[in-house]
Amino acid sequence: MKAFDLSQKVALVTGGNGGIGLGIARGLAKAGAAVAVAGRNRQKLSAAVAELEGLGAKALSVVCDVTDAAAVAAMVKETQARLGGPHILVNNAGTNIRKRPEDLSAAEWQQVMDANLTSAFLCAKACYPLMKRAGGGKILNNGSMLSIFGAPWSPAYGASKGGVVQLTRSLAAAWAADNIQVNCILPGWIDTDLTRLARREVDGLNDHVLKRTPAARWGRPEDFEGLAAFFAGPASDFVTGAALPVDGGFSISL
Repeated sequence: MKAFDLSQKVALVTGGNGGIGLGIARGLAKAGAAVAVAGRNRQKLSAAVAELEGLGAKALSVVCDVTDAAAVAAMVKETQARLGGPHILVNNAGTNIRKRPEDLSAAEWQQVMDANLTSAFLCAKACYPLMKRAGGGKILNNGSMLSIFGAPWSPAYGASKGGVVQLTRSLAAAWAADNIQVNCILPGWIDTDLTRLARREVDGLNDHVLKRTPAARWGRPEDFEGLAAFFAGPASDFVTGAALPVDGGFSISL
């Protein structure tokens, strides 16, 4: 289907070497895009590139600290030089520090904000001139169900992910005239390295998630493959500024 065809397109996925990011990268690759995955772990990046190439995609890895503006500029420049584009940007990189607000230091707060929110701004700003010059582009930001919920053990994470939604809306409004659509996904409880750690740290979390989620399961990275093709391709040309829960119904269930 042409509405989901990403051939001749280049995607840049931050944090694309595992979890949700790799699920998104796989979806983009299966739809025909060339994919650059960015992160800090060289071993995981190499494994991700090998997997994407195994799907028949052209892929490369870029080592980058997405909280550093100069490093982000270099990442975008390298992607353009080696693959072209980028026509699609996925801001997926992020982190969390699970502490109650009274126990969270100012430095830890800033670390989470920089990784989750500032990085998305820096990457979008760096890609904007190239997308505008190309006549349009797609940006997909990774928010969280904590964009809309509060949690006592994630004050910085929740604040940063709420900010991601508002950044999405601001960029969508600012760049619509340039034919750049900016949208956001709000993942619920997805089975990743981060949530496996949460299950070890938070008593009863697994049972609570299964009980409250109407789909009665944890999400999987592959649940994001089709969404990636939708938000990155022509099918979503009239969708911008949206924030879509991807949570098996967790956010609408008591």
